[in-house]
Amino acid sequence: MADGTAPPGIAPPGIALVVQSGGFDRVHYAFALAAAAAAIGRPAILFVTGRALPVLTPDPGWHSLDPADDGSPPVERERYLAERGLATLAELVESCGALGVRVIACELGWRSLGHDAAPPTRPDLRVETAGLVTLLTAAGPGWQTVFV
Repeated sequence: MADGTAPPGIAPPGIALVVQSGGFDRVHYAFALAAAAAAIGRPAILFVTGRALPVLTPDPGWHSLDPADDGSPPVERERYLAERGLATLAELVESCGALGVRVIACELGWRSLGHDAAPPTRPDLRVETAGLVTLLTAAGPGWQTVFV
């Protein structure tokens, strides 16, 4: 249907977002897309890997993301968004947790960052550590897969 919902009795197609880049703006937009999908009833999966993984760690881990596209550090970009009344990354992460977005942290990604095991993750997100096979199995037929 034009509003993104499925006809009665038909499950809406899901969206799987592969969040590989650690750039603040890319991570921010991936969480915005996932929250928007979940808000209209579409299943959403965030598969987070590589330099984007710090967004899943507490206290807030997003501070250690790479700079935004304009070169500003994550804290400065977050402040810029808040001052303009736009959804911040912190708010989007919280929304994704509240809306039930499935979050998969890539096991290989953790290891590539030097972690032998997955570190503690944010308590407001239900984060599972798994790999690409889990993502590909979870993203069903008709799902859209977007690489961010």
